[in-house]
Amino acid sequence: MKKLLIANRGEIALRVMRTARERGIATVAVYSEPDRDALHVGYADEAFLLGPASPSLSYLHIEKLLEVAARSGADAVHPGYGFLAENAGFARAVIAAGLTWVGPHPEAIDAMGDKIRSRQAMIAAGVPVVPGATTALESVADALAAADAYGLPLAIKASGGGGGKGLKVAHTRDEIAGAFTTAQREAEAYFKNPIVYAERYLDNPKHVELQILADKFGNVVHIGERDCSLQRRHQKLYEETPALVSDRVREGLRDAGLRAARAIGYDSVGTIETLVAGDEFFFLEMNTRIQVEHTISEMTSGIDLIAEQLRVAAGEPLGYAQSDVHFRGHAIEVRVNAEDPAQAFRPAPGTITAYREPAGLGIRVDAAVTAGGTISPDYDSMVAKLIVWAPSRDAARARMRRAIDDYTIVGVPTTLPFLRALNDSERVVDGTYGTASLEAFATTWVPSATGSVSAPNSDANDVTTTTDAQPQVVRVEVNDQLFVVRVLDRPPGGGTGGRARANGATRGIAPKASSRAKGPRVADGNAIAAPMHGVVVDVAVKAGDTVTEGQVVAVIEAMKMMNEIRAHRAGTVATVGAEKGATVEANVAIVTLVPT
Repeated sequence: MKKLLIANRGEIALRVMRTARERGIATVAVYSEPDRDALHVGYADEAFLLGPASPSLSYLHIEKLLEVAARSGADAVHPGYGFLAENAGFARAVIAAGLTWVGPHPEAIDAMGDKIRSRQAMIAAGVPVVPGATTALESVADALAAADAYGLPLAIKASGGGGGKGLKVAHTRDEIAGAFTTAQREAEAYFKNPIVYAERYLDNPKHVELQILADKFGNVVHIGERDCSLQRRHQKLYEETPALVSDRVREGLRDAGLRAARAIGYDSVGTIETLVAGDEFFFLEMNTRIQVEHTISEMTSGIDLIAEQLRVAAGEPLGYAQSDVHFRGHAIEVRVNAEDPAQAFRPAPGTITAYREPAGLGIRVDAAVTAGGTISPDYDSMVAKLIVWAPSRDAARARMRRAIDDYTIVGVPTTLPFLRALNDSERVVDGTYGTASLEAFATTWVPSATGSVSAPNSDANDVTTTTDAQPQVVRVEVNDQLFVVRVLDRPPGGGTGGRARANGATRGIAPKASSRAKGPRVADGNAIAAPMHGVVVDVAVKAGDTVTEGQVVAVIEAMKMMNEIRAHRAGTVATVGAEKGATVEANVAIVTLVPT
């Protein structure tokens, strides 16, 4: 492996590139138009433009990715996480092109990528699964029959996805039809696969996952388990290892996880996800990729999981057994997202105007941006991952508290203030939290007067900010390949037409015009407005319809989240201001009502 193309963006692209550089492997970055200034683009040895912001035209464009691999001379592809990381078709295309695929073999991705098939495989391997169906739901009647068979509450889930997308919970029989319809809609929107299935919904269990590492010679080890129960909208925000479970569960989960990996001939880094209720655990799904929270397993084991993933992909054996893997201390990761926790974690894209990371013993930051960077509404809301390690859990929590206090981010609201309070909340202190605990805590949390976190005595000179100094270099794209060029004879006035960044690279690329749904800004109480910038996935009403208070009138996808837009009052629909597929700005009226 001499040159590696990373088919991803953000902090995971940087994470992979750093390890590749340590191993003497050249790196190739890919980027969309809004990501020209992204950190991973500047860090790589080469960078190539894929296309516009839309993932289908850039990060999900398999033919374009393979074309870049050929042009750059890359001999391997790492998919990161998200996007095409668990796409067996992409893995097969990479392999067919004569490149090394840094991930498990495609058949393992297929086996675990479809949740119905994965449940069937785990049952065959003797791994306990959440009570539920092993066949697809074809209709609301099927969903009602599943409720009779497995009880309420009932989870209706996308078979082709994960991460909480395409998952709806019905607590009563009256909610089943809506849950079935919404789960199907989300499954189609996110995964182009409307198939859903049903299983019993466990009330506030722990979500515990086991890190697996396997080679192509049948050697499999685990790198410990992580407690990932603290979630909002089924997306993790606070993770720690070792998990807070009984020794009986820990031992059983580790044994079952190794058995599951061997059953499908797994040969890369992966994660077995389970739900734990008391002294019982149940298989949930397997992620056939590196995960966001792999960092804490690295901190307690001392194993670079990306390096191991690259070694295994290159055909090297692990070279060690389970008895050689040792765990030390306690690690915690929090996800710093550009979201407003006080507004139901509403996505908040924008530009970061000042930025300073915490530092010191046992602190690691995997960041996607710095000062002057933009959190795009086209992708997820992550700004960075903040990771701490300490000899004990109490010491790790204290270190996390200090690290959050030392973290300064200005320009966009973030989850930092909420995470600071969550870290010291009763359920986190005593370790009794489950998957429902974070959202319950969020309903009682009151932000501080400033609503942000910054060091109390910070010196402005210590905070990285943007500058308007003249650039030393300019960047140009030649046939979509990025080059950084030093300017020796600058025309009067600078000649670059753009504002400069502190590192000397210009940001003056004019944005392309886009077709966005326009509409009146919200001016009265009869308008149902978009709470954030996003894409309209569905419009559920038309002019003349009668709606009730709380009824869903539209669904907007923003920063990889589905957001149901509900009527705040009853009335008759007077106008519909956006259509399916349109992009809308925050506060634009989607629907206007005539009150009844």
